[in-house]
Amino acid sequence: MLRVATRADIPRIAALAERSVLDLFPRFYDAEQTASAAVHIAQVDPQLIDDGTYYVYDAGGEIVACGGWSRRAKLFTGRGSRADDKRLLDPRTESARIRAMFVRSDWTRRGLGRAILEASRKAAADEGFRTLILMATLPGEPLYRAYGFRELERSVITMPDGVRIEGVLMDRSVDPPS
Repeated sequence: MLRVATRADIPRIAALAERSVLDLFPRFYDAEQTASAAVHIAQVDPQLIDDGTYYVYDAGGEIVACGGWSRRAKLFTGRGSRADDKRLLDPRTESARIRAMFVRSDWTRRGLGRAILEASRKAAADEGFRTLILMATLPGEPLYRAYGFRELERSVITMPDGVRIEGVLMDRSVDPPS
């Protein structure tokens, strides 16, 4: 069941995010990059939960997928904090952010990521956003492409510990998928 996350979910979201990174990233990144991502990318952003824009997929009391969107300026967690991270975006001129998507490795390829993207797309559109943007890690790139995101640029993300990983800046309209 897909539902909006609550603060009570934070410990289970944190455990899922870390496990997802440790299980899925080694196919795309080396051991040092995976370990850094488990610390710096697999973090819960309570602002998303407080804003009511973060979802979990609950399967019999277990959170097996999570992710959401944001109306705030922060694009992704891995790069650390920036001064305007909490700034509200202008939906007429700026893109809503897709954020913090994680799926438990034994639950991949079951449509959970797509369901979270669809819930996020609809909610962002309802608030007047016209476009979505995200910084994909390589394990998530195929899902985002299949959902209609297009690559804007490939970049190297430097984690707060100095480790560098490849990411893909992607966007799409909030129009329904075709």
